[in-house]
Amino acid sequence: MRVVFAGTPEVAVPSLRAVAASGHELVGVVTRPDAPAGRGRRLVASPVAEAAEELGVPVLKPSHPREEDFQAALRGWEPDCCPVVAYGALLPQSALDIPPHGWVNLHFSLLPAWRGAAPVQHAVRAGDEFTGATTFRIVRAMDAGPTFGVMTERVRPTDTAGDLLGRLAVAGADLLVATLDGIEDGSLEAREQPEDGVSHAPKVEVADARVDWSEPAAAVDRRIRSCTPAPGAWTTHGEDRLKLGPVALDVPDDVRAARPAPGSLVVRKNAVYVGTATSPVRLGEVKATGKRMMPAADWARGARLADGERLG
Repeated sequence: MRVVFAGTPEVAVPSLRAVAASGHELVGVVTRPDAPAGRGRRLVASPVAEAAEELGVPVLKPSHPREEDFQAALRGWEPDCCPVVAYGALLPQSALDIPPHGWVNLHFSLLPAWRGAAPVQHAVRAGDEFTGATTFRIVRAMDAGPTFGVMTERVRPTDTAGDLLGRLAVAGADLLVATLDGIEDGSLEAREQPEDGVSHAPKVEVADARVDWSEPAAAVDRRIRSCTPAPGAWTTHGEDRLKLGPVALDVPDDVRAARPAPGSLVVRKNAVYVGTATSPVRLGEVKATGKRMMPAADWARGARLADGERLG
């Protein structure tokens, strides 16, 4: 088939490369416009745009896919199907109608669970034992289109959202190509999603990443891992914001026996522990305002922290 790939962030690049290496004819790529980045705020092309340039594939960067010029250019490429991974813009019906086989999205959840922008983050925070990826035909309703294929992936106890998404991006690329193959040879038929089991995964905002030390230790651990690397879990120490890396749930018996109050610190020479609603957790790396990311014990020494000081 003639295909046009749509995607934007790094997580979409494995699928782009897999489609380019497949038996399908990749005739073009659609991605979001260049965006300001870094201290200089210079415009930088998306990871998908950079990969497409490396592959020698023409790229369109519409401000919005409803633009008439974009849709005219897309029609000119005459795609049979448009595979999509994390493109980042809502597609109007006029664009959805252009390829005969529609736009086929690779979504990183087991639909109908976790429809929305942040399925992996929500799966980690919810403590799901399994997640996966699903291919489906895009319709106007959010992630509600009929599905083609699915793959499963175990959520490991120490997975961050970044860890899990990285594995799904690689394995999901194969699923996307297999879906295109099945659409082309007629062996795959889209099936409507069940009405039961729908859950939603809206974008995780910075405010959602603030740690609530009055939650149980397991919930604190999952919240932090679900927000790593983005938007980054955080708490406060006095008036300063403290960014947090993943914590550990294994703590010495004497620290556990001390039963620190939620948010209260227990400072040791080589470790820093924080109380929660249940047992304490051991801080990993932290980043104070104006500082680099460092082990919590180093931060505690530099800040001259003592037992009983509070976070949050």
